Amino acid sequence: MSRFLLAAFVVMVTAVPAFAGEAVTYEKDIKGIIAKRCIFCHGPKSPTMEEFDKDKEGYKEKMKGPKLDSYANLMVVVKGTDAGALMRRLDDGKNTKDGKPGNMYARLGSTDAERAANLEIFKKWIGNWTLKRSKELGKEELEAIKAPEK
Repeated sequence: MSRFLLAAFVVMVTAVPAFAGEAVTYEKDIKGIIAKRCIFCHGPKSPTMEEFDKDKEGYKEKMKGPKLDSYANLMVVVKGTDAGALMRRLDDGKNTKDGKPGNMYARLGSTDAERAANLEIFKKWIGNWTLKRSKELGKEELEAIKAPEK
């Protein structure tokens, strides 16, 4: 029995570093969180970012945010024309002067633990977690945002 426990321990110890070093990707990790936590307001029937910008208040009243139903649509708010928007909205408040979380942080999960875990996944996926707006980001900062698809 002790050999079995020792073998199980060795497998667990060697598997954890491999899992911990595994890259976070949109397809493997982020897509599922979005499908579960965000798609109701940011799904295929939501407006594109351009459409949303033309009538923000109207779409907010309809509980519709910009479309985030694909990698391409999500990248607009990660490192595209509205770079940094995803980070500002999902941030837990630990990176702000006033300590207030972003307006979508509460949607990351139904418990504090789930929100914290999902936020960490997003942070690992993005790499360069920044609350800056797109016009404030330099070329090096944008390049530091990884967010791999696969």
